[in-house]
Amino acid sequence: MTMLSGADAAQKTWVLLAVCIAAITMPLNFTAAAVALPAIGRTYGADPLALNWVTNAFMLTFGSCLMLGGALADSYGRKRLFLAGVSGFAVLSAGLTLAPSLLWFDLLRAAQGIAAAAALSGGMSALAQEFEGHERMRAFSFVGSSFGIGLAFGPIASGLMIKAFGWSTIFLMITALAGISTVAGLRFMRESRNRQAAGIDWPGALSFTWALTVFTDAMLQAPHSGWSDPWVVALLICALLSFMGFVFIERRVAQPMLDLSLFRYPRFVGVQLLAAAPAYAFVVLLVLLPIRFVGIDGMSEINAGRLMIALSAPLLVLPVVAGALTRWLSPSTICGIGLLVSAAGLFWLSHVPAASTTIEFAWPMLVIGVGISLPWGLMDGLAVSVVPKERAGMATGIFSTTRVAGEGVAVAVVTALLSALTSQHLSDALPQAAAMTSNAAQHLVTGDLSGAASILPSVARALLVTGYREAFSTLLLILTTITLATAAVVFLFLDRGTPGDDDLAGSEQPVQA
Repeated sequence: MTMLSGADAAQKTWVLLAVCIAAITMPLNFTAAAVALPAIGRTYGADPLALNWVTNAFMLTFGSCLMLGGALADSYGRKRLFLAGVSGFAVLSAGLTLAPSLLWFDLLRAAQGIAAAAALSGGMSALAQEFEGHERMRAFSFVGSSFGIGLAFGPIASGLMIKAFGWSTIFLMITALAGISTVAGLRFMRESRNRQAAGIDWPGALSFTWALTVFTDAMLQAPHSGWSDPWVVALLICALLSFMGFVFIERRVAQPMLDLSLFRYPRFVGVQLLAAAPAYAFVVLLVLLPIRFVGIDGMSEINAGRLMIALSAPLLVLPVVAGALTRWLSPSTICGIGLLVSAAGLFWLSHVPAASTTIEFAWPMLVIGVGISLPWGLMDGLAVSVVPKERAGMATGIFSTTRVAGEGVAVAVVTALLSALTSQHLSDALPQAAAMTSNAAQHLVTGDLSGAASILPSVARALLVTGYREAFSTLLLILTTITLATAAVVFLFLDRGTPGDDDLAGSEQPVQA
């Protein structure tokens, strides 16, 4: 094996550092908005439906643009796309502090998602060119731990900054980190691209983005208008037809954004299912728990952020440990065990009494975090291992789209489900006010207890809180079931047939900047 020179090793380290710093900013941007959501709502006087887009606008564009980002990285240069994305992310984060209205805030959040997709696609596909074999798996596990840093310290840092300086300073911190990543990438990252790339599948990109947007809008509208509302039904039908149109396009273009032939391989399918697993076992809790702790349980932002560390702190170290464990255990074993542990934590959390102490909430949250950390460090490396190296951008784009779009859809679906469950619990307890419980539930799921109380002024706040907490426990049991089912699929598929060496033949030479 050829030994790396000191200069070459240092260059690789700086490239990894640039991508890792960028990776910190993305979950930080996600968790910060969740912690700051009540404060942002007070600033702009927003209604619950509009406030939901603070989270969903970013997740929607982020998820829907990742496959396009992977194609752009392969075609036009990984370094070029990474720098455009991370520098744009820095500028847009600063712009959020100047947004004159919630509409402008949400539009900037959507633009942030596009920039984040470019940065992640360019950065991850660049890493795939720099590292090989176990070295590549370790590099991706460090990126996974970097996501963990953003998730672990995002809530507490956000809480402290909100209390001391207001919510806008959170996004200035993100601007600073993204700026450092931009400088490191500009100086040390080498340009590379796929010489065989035949252009961008714009019809596929636009149809996929449109389908995901319509579906997310339907998920947000349904709790407010009802699932039988004609507009909601029309949106769902439109989303289904749009996804069918996307598949039709991808089967006929010469260079598809999504290579559907890869779904013939069970291991590739297993990787995609694994990508969606953290959405329901972990990511939705990053949004729902801070809203509950601050808006419903009455914790301060600082205390809520401190408690959230129990959920996300394991991501600081365990993804790297999981990467090392692949020398002795198969990825499916590590990932499957992790999901089983997460399911146990979700089940435990669903049975924690409402009047419990902080530490009683922290223990099951820690178990969930430990479980999800094991597959977290392996997923990105597995994603690029099932396609040729020169198509690493496509692999990263497909996998990241499944993960991030899945997270965005999961947040919308689970929020809608929590609203429906809360409304049902309130209706059972207050049959005389059943017509108004849906609107009250919408306020409760965004942490607006006062707004819910104003809709049902004759109802004690304690009864509203009880209805919400019972619905939350039911939701956790549903998430437990989903996580157990995903673990079973991972055990069955992840180590099965994968494209062989002949299928993955091909190589490329980097284009030096």
